[in-house]
Amino acid sequence: MYRRLMQHLVRGTAAAAVSAGILLGTPALAARTDVILGIRLEPPHLDPTAGAAAAIAEIVYNNVFQGLTRIDRDGTVKPSLAERWEVSEDGKVYTFHLRQGVKFHDGTTFDAEDVKFSLDRARAADSVNPQKGLFEPIDTVEVVDPQTVRITLKRPSGSLPFSLGWAAAVIVAPESAADNKTTPVGTGPFKLAEWVKGDHVTLTRSDGYWGEPVALEKATFKIIGDPTASFAALMAGDVDAFPIFPAPENVPQFEADPRFTVVVGDTEGKTVLAMNNGKKPFDDIRVRRAVSHAVDRKALVEGAMYGYGKPIGSHFAPQDKGYVDLTGKYPFDPEKAKALLKEAGAENLSVRLVLPPPDYARRGGEVLAAQLRNVGISVEIVPMEWAQWLSEVFRNKNFDMTVVSHVEPLDLDIYARDDYYFGYKDPEYRALYERFVASTDESERLALLGQLQEKLADDAVNAWLFLLPKIGIWDARLEGLWENTPVPANDLTEAKWRE
Repeated sequence: MYRRLMQHLVRGTAAAAVSAGILLGTPALAARTDVILGIRLEPPHLDPTAGAAAAIAEIVYNNVFQGLTRIDRDGTVKPSLAERWEVSEDGKVYTFHLRQGVKFHDGTTFDAEDVKFSLDRARAADSVNPQKGLFEPIDTVEVVDPQTVRITLKRPSGSLPFSLGWAAAVIVAPESAADNKTTPVGTGPFKLAEWVKGDHVTLTRSDGYWGEPVALEKATFKIIGDPTASFAALMAGDVDAFPIFPAPENVPQFEADPRFTVVVGDTEGKTVLAMNNGKKPFDDIRVRRAVSHAVDRKALVEGAMYGYGKPIGSHFAPQDKGYVDLTGKYPFDPEKAKALLKEAGAENLSVRLVLPPPDYARRGGEVLAAQLRNVGISVEIVPMEWAQWLSEVFRNKNFDMTVVSHVEPLDLDIYARDDYYFGYKDPEYRALYERFVASTDESERLALLGQLQEKLADDAVNAWLFLLPKIGIWDARLEGLWENTPVPANDLTEAKWRE
C-alpha cells in the first residue's frame, strides 16, 4: 500500500513539474532509469556455462555475459564480442576478429586468450557445460593474435555462428570463471549488484561497457513464484513488467487496462511429455505411440494454458524455418491407444509422472494424467523442485514420464547425444543429424530438418504437446522488451522508459 501511495504521489508531483516546466521554461523530469521485472523461478546460480536452467540465461544473457555472437530478438545471428568473421571454402575454418577495448567487469582485458580458454573449457572431457554437444565439432582453437581467433572444425558446419550465440557459449575469463555461479564477471552492459536469495537479483549499469550505453541504470529481477501474487504485484505496481507472465487466466484483465501493454509472442519452448526410452515399458514403440494417441492437445492447451499455446507434432517450433506440420501424425484416439497397449502387453500400466515447478508442467500434468487414466494407464503424480528434477530426471534418469519445455533453439542435437535423459539411441537419426550439421547448402539443410522432424515423430520418442507462449505484460510506458524469445533471455540493452 505504501508503494502504491508513493507512486500516486510521485506521478502527481511529476505532472505538476511538467506543467511548471511548460510555464516557466524549465526542463521536465527525466525518464526513469530503473526497472523491476518479475520472474517466476529463481536460478540455481548465475553461470550459464555450468547449468541448464533457463532461469539463469533469463537474467544474465547479453546483460552480464556475452558471446562471440548473439541471437537477436528476431532469432538472427549478430556480431557481439566478434565484430566479424570469415569461413574457409571447405567450411571447416572460421576466423573471428574480436572487438578492441573490451574489458570484463573486474577490469581485466578481453582478448583471444579468453576465447580459447572459454571454448576449450566448454568442450573439455570434464566439462560441465549444459550444451557440451554444441562444441563437439570443434577440433582446435588457435590464438592468431590478441584480436584474432581461428577455430578449425572436424567437419564442415554451417551452424557454428548460431551455436556460439547461445548462453552456454558466452566468453568468461580464467581469472573469474570459477566464481561465476555466485559472482558473475562478464563483458556485458550490466554487472551484478546483489543477489538476495529467494527475493531478487539486481544488476547495475557497467560504466566501462564497450558498446552503446544502455538507458537503464538498474534492473531488479524480483522472484515471485505464485501466479496469484504475480497478478497482484503487477496490478499494485510493485513490479513494472513480467516478461513471461505465469497466469494466462488473468490476461484479459490486463488487456482491458490501459496502464499495461500485453504482448503474446512465441518462445522456442517445445513442451513435451517426455518418456524414458531407456527403460520398460517405454522402450517399446507401441507404448510410446499409445501415449501419443491418448493425448488430446486441444483440451490440454485449453485446460492448462487457457487457450494460449500452439500444438506441435515433433521437436520443432512452428515459427522456425524448415518446420513441418506433423500435428496430425497421432490424432487423439483413445481406442487406438488402448489397442496399442494391449498389443504391447501393457494393459495394466502404472507410471510415475514427474512434474517440475513451472505452471505449464503442474497444470498440464494434471490434465495429461486424466487423459492417460482414460486409456487405462495408472498415473502417480510426483511434483519436484528444479534442483531435484535436474538430479533425479535430467542426470540420473530416474523417471518414467515428465513434462518439460525445451527452450533452446533448433536443439535437435539432443536426440543424437549419447546419454541424454530420455534415452533415445537411434543410428538412423544420428546419421541424419550428422548430415544436417555437415551441410552448408540451405536447401539440403531444410530438407534434412524435415526428415529429422519426421523421424522423431515416427519413433514417438516423446509425446509432443505445444509451443510454450511468451505472454509479456508490462507498464505501457516501458519500451524495448522482447516480444518473442528465440533464446531464453530478458535482454535489456534496448529497454527504456518513455519521457
